[in-house]
Amino acid sequence: MARPAPSYVCQSCGALSSKWQGRCDACGDWNTLQEEAANAGEAAPKTSLAASKSKGAKLNLVALKGDTAEPPRAISKITEFDRVTGGGLVPGSAILVGGDPGIGKSTILLQVAAKLANEGKVIYVSGEEAIAQVRLRARRLGLDEAPVQLAAATNLRDILSTLEDASPRLVVIDSIQTMWSDVLESAPGTVSQVRACSQELVRYAKRSGATVLLVGHVTKDGQIAGPRVVEHMVDTVLYFEGERGHQFRILRAVKNRFGPTDEIGVFEMTGEGLSEVANPSALFLSSRDEGASGSCVFAGIEGTRPVLVELQALVAPSPLGTPRRAVVGWDTSRLAMVLAVLETRAGLSLAGNDVYLNVAGGLRVNEPAADLAVAAALISSHLNIAVPPQLVFFGEVSLSGTIRRVAQGDARLKEAGKLGFRGAVVPAQPSGEAKRAAKGEPALTTYEVADLNGLLDLLKDGPLGG
Repeated sequence: MARPAPSYVCQSCGALSSKWQGRCDACGDWNTLQEEAANAGEAAPKTSLAASKSKGAKLNLVALKGDTAEPPRAISKITEFDRVTGGGLVPGSAILVGGDPGIGKSTILLQVAAKLANEGKVIYVSGEEAIAQVRLRARRLGLDEAPVQLAAATNLRDILSTLEDASPRLVVIDSIQTMWSDVLESAPGTVSQVRACSQELVRYAKRSGATVLLVGHVTKDGQIAGPRVVEHMVDTVLYFEGERGHQFRILRAVKNRFGPTDEIGVFEMTGEGLSEVANPSALFLSSRDEGASGSCVFAGIEGTRPVLVELQALVAPSPLGTPRRAVVGWDTSRLAMVLAVLETRAGLSLAGNDVYLNVAGGLRVNEPAADLAVAAALISSHLNIAVPPQLVFFGEVSLSGTIRRVAQGDARLKEAGKLGFRGAVVPAQPSGEAKRAAKGEPALTTYEVADLNGLLDLLKDGPLGG
């Protein structure tokens, strides 16, 4: 039997190549191709399965319509975590949790494991820390009395044998990059090992009905390391966001087969672990610079929850030939577009200025509804006009300079009214009314703008101008 030819696998994207080369053709990264021997068990069959007349079991075909009960969920009683997962952990599901080192992945999973240990057997497998280290963290968090069973192992065969005998309700694997399978010759952390170990653990979850939580390392770009096929195999993908120097942590669902995506849970890092934040809007706005120019409040939607956050902009003359554009918490390309539209449609000269934009609190804003708030912050900083502190903004800016309506406007206004805001700058309504009273208690006065010129006039000479 001929020896199988080796293949070269990119450690960043998982692309295959028949020969080594310095640069991956799929993702463009350099020096990421590593030789991995082909697995004989994965060789393609000489004849197709469709052509062979085997007597295999036939599929059980059913109708699309039918009575299917909702899957029972394990409630961790950590409200923010249950919100992100869609109402609790579904038996037989696999969840991948990613985030920067030290942001709190192991902490939140240990808290979840301790909460659920009283309702069923929970096993926490650590491939990065010794049992003594996990015990010290549990003692610091006040969780050392929880009946969580610990193990420090990296051999996947040993782990699966133990899980088959123990029949746990919840399994935590920290982390998937440290696991290795003895059927592969590659080193732990490579694409082949991560893919094979993830596939076996997902298969175990579906077969046994246990919930498996996998911790994944992230790359320098903030994406979970390893092939993207791992994210396709699991049922839910959660990302931990936030700056390490900030006390806020945001847990975001980017994929969820049992709940809404883009749902967020907000936590605050304390000496006793991660504590829930019931009202994140009030926390994000707790230390605002209300009298400074370049600051305004954006009324956004994260999943199903309205969240108010402060946007800070600074426009300053640049001594450099190429001005800087620095962004924290927003899309850099989106900022470049808003700056171009402000120059072309509103007549603001910003080409020779450094522009800095920051989303306060460590939250990352992804929706285009923040365009109007960003434009207002840039105008405020450039003209040195302070925006009234009791005012919120939301709306999408088009390339023509018009302001487009966004979804769930009533929910945004209602959240702003709860926090004591008295006004909102919103896209113009089809009726063309200049002002109207928003629903909710207390009522908000809304100022409708049709384009960026209307926003500029409103801030300079209108009822909001100084």
